[in-house]
Amino acid sequence: MRIGLLLLLPWLFLMNIDAQTAPQFSEIWEKDHVSNKLPSNVRHKDLQKYLDGLRKHEIIVNEVGRSGANREIYQIEWGKGPIKVFLWSQMHGDEPTATSALIDIFNVLHKHRDKSWVKELEKAMTIRAVPMLNPDGAELYIRRNLQGIDINRDARTLQTPEATLLKKLRDEWSPDIGFNLHNQNALTTAGPTSKQAAISFLVVYGDAQKTVTEGLARNKRLASAMVEALNKFIPRNIGKYDDEFTATAFGDNFTAWGTPVLLIETGALHGKDEMFLVKMNFIAILTALRALADGSEKTLSPAAYEQLPANTSGRLMSVVFRGATVVDRSGVIQNPADIGLNLERRRAEMPAPAVVRRIGDLSSITGLAEYDASNFYVTGRTQPVKTDTFGEFLFYSKSRRIDWTSPDLEKQFPPDAIFSVGRWVKGEDVVPKK
Repeated sequence: MRIGLLLLLPWLFLMNIDAQTAPQFSEIWEKDHVSNKLPSNVRHKDLQKYLDGLRKHEIIVNEVGRSGANREIYQIEWGKGPIKVFLWSQMHGDEPTATSALIDIFNVLHKHRDKSWVKELEKAMTIRAVPMLNPDGAELYIRRNLQGIDINRDARTLQTPEATLLKKLRDEWSPDIGFNLHNQNALTTAGPTSKQAAISFLVVYGDAQKTVTEGLARNKRLASAMVEALNKFIPRNIGKYDDEFTATAFGDNFTAWGTPVLLIETGALHGKDEMFLVKMNFIAILTALRALADGSEKTLSPAAYEQLPANTSGRLMSVVFRGATVVDRSGVIQNPADIGLNLERRRAEMPAPAVVRRIGDLSSITGLAEYDASNFYVTGRTQPVKTDTFGEFLFYSKSRRIDWTSPDLEKQFPPDAIFSVGRWVKGEDVVPKK
């Protein structure tokens, strides 16, 4: 008996080494990811280059349809097992993070094809993925397609070619599970906190009564596995997306049609770039696939998912200037107030304009970046400082005497600091951070 156990120990040790943990998935991504552009800068031609790389590895990549502007829509397929897994990304053109993560996942599955954990996945499941379902929206970096229709609200009437294709792919294959991959507002918080929801999950119900089927119960366990994995990296930055039933949405209808859906919404994390969030998607999705393939999800508790804080909005702003004294060009000096700005969603390669959204007492608001402007006069660079205008500001120390009516204020009275297009273009260290 003891000899048998001794002989078994090395085998158990090797099995444990090969069992992929979240930190190991992180290391694999760091070493082997092929996504080499920030996701928001990826266009249809860049996706095609990524897919050509997968084809060289003999991964199945097929054109399965065309967009309204006749751009190719592709499906990737990998694996030979009975569990059918279907993933789709970027049905909203300006929600790109998971597209890059999908490319990295398939590349890693090929590169590590000799590892036992990959062989187990290949034997257990067949994976199909549609990256960039909305290539026209992705090209313009807009939410909707060229018809101006939100594809994710077209699950029933099928007025768009992209929605028609997505339903066709589901109906012809009847996947066992679906992963609906999106991006959410960067200022979404995990619960009533100031913590950004870098990732949010939702097990998507198929009816307004929120009937829990066997597939949805499984998805809750898989979501818990993903939460536990990401807790090693972003423990207070994970939220739960709103579970209100939306009759026209694809996730809700996929579940109703027999393919229970897991929604993954990628937000943002101040101080981390887009590639970090690609890695978080990579870790989360592979963790779920691993738990599904080896059956370990059956013993998991759904508690980690069910106890997630709900997504919350209205507590964060991109930039807050505290105690600013606004002066207009007629020389009228206003009482000190906080100024809150939000950055508009743009490609990383383009400047993101900052728009003034609130002025007043913002003590209940946290800025991702906050500055103490109490010792400065603030005036608009190109337009008055008021809500719904661009945050283009000139800062002047209160110790200076300025003729605010000067026809060329910026030239005749050079400001101490200039904030423009969401960043400091002068005097970054002059207005102190809070």
